[in-house]
Amino acid sequence: MDAHDSFRTARDVLFEHRDDHDAAVEEFQWPVLDEFNWALDWFDRVAADHPDRTALWVVDESGVDVRRSYAEMVQRSNRLAGFLRGHGVGRGDRVLVMLGNVPELWDVMLASIKLGAVIIPATTLLAGDDLADRLNRGDVRHVVTDPAQTAKFEALGGTYRRFVAGGNADGWIPLAEADDGPAEFEPADVTKASDPLFLYFTSGTTSRPKLVEHTHASYPAGHLSTMYWIGLRPGDVHLNVSSPGWAKHAWSNFFAPWNAEATNLVFNFARFDAAALLDVLVRCQVTTFCAPPTVWRMLIQQDLGSWQVALREVVGAGEPLNPEVIEQVRRAWGLTIRDGYGQTETTAQVGNSPGISVKPGSMGRPLPGYRVVLLDPQGNPADEGEIALDLAERPLALMTGYQDAESGVGEAGSDGFYRTGDVASRDGDGYLTYVGRADDVFKASDYRISPFELESVLIEHEAVAEAAVVPSPDTVRLAVPKAYVVLAGGQKPTAETAESILRFCRERLSPFKRIRRLEFGELPKTISGKIRRVELRTTELGRVADDPRRADEYWEEDFT
Repeated sequence: MDAHDSFRTARDVLFEHRDDHDAAVEEFQWPVLDEFNWALDWFDRVAADHPDRTALWVVDESGVDVRRSYAEMVQRSNRLAGFLRGHGVGRGDRVLVMLGNVPELWDVMLASIKLGAVIIPATTLLAGDDLADRLNRGDVRHVVTDPAQTAKFEALGGTYRRFVAGGNADGWIPLAEADDGPAEFEPADVTKASDPLFLYFTSGTTSRPKLVEHTHASYPAGHLSTMYWIGLRPGDVHLNVSSPGWAKHAWSNFFAPWNAEATNLVFNFARFDAAALLDVLVRCQVTTFCAPPTVWRMLIQQDLGSWQVALREVVGAGEPLNPEVIEQVRRAWGLTIRDGYGQTETTAQVGNSPGISVKPGSMGRPLPGYRVVLLDPQGNPADEGEIALDLAERPLALMTGYQDAESGVGEAGSDGFYRTGDVASRDGDGYLTYVGRADDVFKASDYRISPFELESVLIEHEAVAEAAVVPSPDTVRLAVPKAYVVLAGGQKPTAETAESILRFCRERLSPFKRIRRLEFGELPKTISGKIRRVELRTTELGRVADDPRRADEYWEEDFT
């Protein structure tokens, strides 16, 4: 059985048991891959079977659509691969790709895979030290970006070769010149499945970003688990809200839909507009939709029932979904958002797959191909503890390791487990519920507090759009839960609002979990949009007992 057939066999097991999670887990086996180039051995062969099916559909916020068939994507990536090779891009060369959701991004990705180059995805939000860090630690030899971003690189200097997409820039090689090249591409050598393909910088929620290496197997084939969790089928129109440069973009804007032979629909916008996104869902007859909790929280501010969507599957990932968000979508559309969990270091590990009952607040069960264990602080299996993967049955989708001295060079896990740094609890049915980052869970009056549990209660209040809970020093209790709150539109940061929120939480939380302090303001986030609780925690722990109260800060005793 060649690599293509092994890949297809593994995928088709997931299709066969789409609605039977237990059977999928029991029968699924990762494909056996030795020589494997996903773009050549999978994508191009899908195109041969379905040349006219739309592979990529990019909707610009101006209303302009670009649609390309599978056959067109093959030809465009072949031309570009030959062009890049002619300009010195070779196997193993590290290529930093810094493009937005424009059609050229998918051409570059496919062409780079065909060449055997190593892709370093980068968000267009990067600048200054962040960008310099990626160029230096990534040992970048080539850069691909658009005309609007070239000035950032000129300011940093460097000896890398420079390519520009979607226009021209002095000193940069235009990718448009590839359009006149041959539509056939012959690889110079075979690709080993174990060859490096991606170097991802993590989002850095608790520390400096780590450099994660994935192979030609771990992400292309690894995202069979992601395809299964989403519930994708051949011919689906799939829309995922994600920014290029982050792992989730490769998850659901590249591998998962094309593993399923579906259409990858992308909404390219400069500034998020919930109503405009809902219009796209309706106009393009989207069948499967994935968005992070931040987007879902914005969507439920709209009258969702006013949009007659064709959706069959709706999922969320990136951060845990709050039960209130799930319930509002269910009331409006009759659909249940199915939460999922994974990391840059992996694909989707845990999820509510299409065939299982969703328990409010739970992120589901381990997905096919993953053996998940929870480890207590002593490293023993427990019903609550750090989420870990047993390396005795190492999943194909796990990274090879962190690839620089700061992150820790080498294999992922040294004690027989890959540890995620996230804490969860498991119930009697095997469902996992997210507790929080190991660094974020804290004690108050010697009780263990999960910030996520408290935040889920907070956002049920009509005045709260977002919230983050951290420990605040207290002379009696050592620490008490404090909420940083972003207000919903039209709400005012007044004492009356603070009292209402604190009372609301007091009525819904056990006394030892009670939120005792509250501060209105913005939340610090990574450039990928994840909350940096570490900054809030550091701010709080730096306070002393007699520090003055800050503006827009209220304590429980203010209202007694």
